[in-house]
Amino acid sequence: MIPAPSSIAQFLDQTFWAPSLTQAQRERVACEMSERVVPAGGYACRKAEPVDHWIGVMSGLLKMSSVSPEGKTVTFTGMGPGGWFGEGSLLKTEVRRYDVVALRESRLATMPRATFTWLLDTSISFNRFLLLQLNERLGLFISLVEYDRMLDPDTRVARCLAALFNPYLNPHNGLQLQISQEEIGYLCGTSRQRANQALQVLEKEGLLSVDYGGITILDLPGLRIFGS
Repeated sequence: MIPAPSSIAQFLDQTFWAPSLTQAQRERVACEMSERVVPAGGYACRKAEPVDHWIGVMSGLLKMSSVSPEGKTVTFTGMGPGGWFGEGSLLKTEVRRYDVVALRESRLATMPRATFTWLLDTSISFNRFLLLQLNERLGLFISLVEYDRMLDPDTRVARCLAALFNPYLNPHNGLQLQISQEEIGYLCGTSRQRANQALQVLEKEGLLSVDYGGITILDLPGLRIFGS
């Protein structure tokens, strides 16, 4: 895992898209962005609020979810260091359709809408990155429908964990991930006890090893197709 950046400028250096900007563009972006810290259990953003920023995860772990009128929580995905979210709502100029909750204290880098729009207008490489990001997220959300409707809990945990290692959506996660079984349960929409059972199954299959305070992925391709 890449060490947590000490500043927004350093964080931008670690992204896929910022190194391809001109020096002037990078300086303007870094100057116009800001940093905020969200405590564990706090909201990074809330459903139905106006969307004014594109958000990058400098450190921590977040859960994107929504609560139905009946009170059922649906978890869409987890977001770790290096991930960015909110571009869809910015592009469509709509209110946010989901909550984002910090599962642990998290540092976020926020880019104002005006800066985001300016990059769209001036940087071809930034547009290419967004196309790739949106395509990856679309594939993830299509697979989430399958997880929820067709897969057993063990397979849901396997696919949910594999999504945390998507090189475009969560680029700074190495094969060792500091994550608790309770956090895995939150991300996969299951209890800590059921997540623990699934991890034991996946460990017996040689796909991962359960360490103290985290997991180590031993076979990422196998984790992605487990249960197929």
